[in-house]
Amino acid sequence: MNIGIVGLGLIGGSFAKAIKKFTDHRVYATTRTATTVSKAISEGAVDKELTKDNIGECSLIILCLYPELTVKWVQGNACFIGKDTLVTDTCGVKRYVCDAINPIAEEYGFKFIGGHPMAGKELSGYDASVAELYCGASMILTCDEIPPIWQELSRALGFAMVKCTTPEDHDKMIAFTSQLAHVVSGAYIKSPSSLEHKGFSAGSFKDLTRVAYLNENMWTELFLENRDYLAWEVGNIIKELQRYKDALDSNNETELKEILKEGKEMKVKSL
Repeated sequence: MNIGIVGLGLIGGSFAKAIKKFTDHRVYATTRTATTVSKAISEGAVDKELTKDNIGECSLIILCLYPELTVKWVQGNACFIGKDTLVTDTCGVKRYVCDAINPIAEEYGFKFIGGHPMAGKELSGYDASVAELYCGASMILTCDEIPPIWQELSRALGFAMVKCTTPEDHDKMIAFTSQLAHVVSGAYIKSPSSLEHKGFSAGSFKDLTRVAYLNENMWTELFLENRDYLAWEVGNIIKELQRYKDALDSNNETELKEILKEGKEMKVKSL
């Protein structure tokens, strides 16, 4: 089948490369920079440019843009999308995207399912994309039942699982599993000690600071579009950190040991 990809950054580029490497499907793609499309075509990651003339030929369109650009693209191209086409986005928030696109899909007669591949790395752009990015990852879809297209594609691309959920539940959980981690990493690295850590740091430091190197434009948009759930998570971790500080300030060995034990036990439960 023909699969359209809009946006050839890390996520879109990796989808294109994976589809071409692991399936026999054709990839039509577009991105804001024409030279990137040309490069992807020359490398064999894309078969041809996605245009208004061939959007209707696609069985699946994967939107790999920031949330606001995703909505704008659908608004501007809905009339070209085929009635039998499934459109899926890859944004890190789902309420904003689904609330905006679902009415458009209903008006123009195509199917839209919100999506979020739980994969990535600190680098961005087409040059950072790899065909194996999704191997072992999970794909989240805002639907009750996995569409056949995604059943086939997820197996081929190496996804470990496809999880169905609602936009609301997605945003609530992602505030904890992804967005809070970026907040904490960014706050942690701002310690004055970070400028003097060389020779004193190992795995713990690397693990906790990895996602501090981020795209501030994208993450600002994601944070603000999910600010209610993220603000709650930030407030909760501030409360927990205050418990550590209070125990240290009061030299309370019993309390500190209990707090540490709670964290260890919660880690076991979360596995």
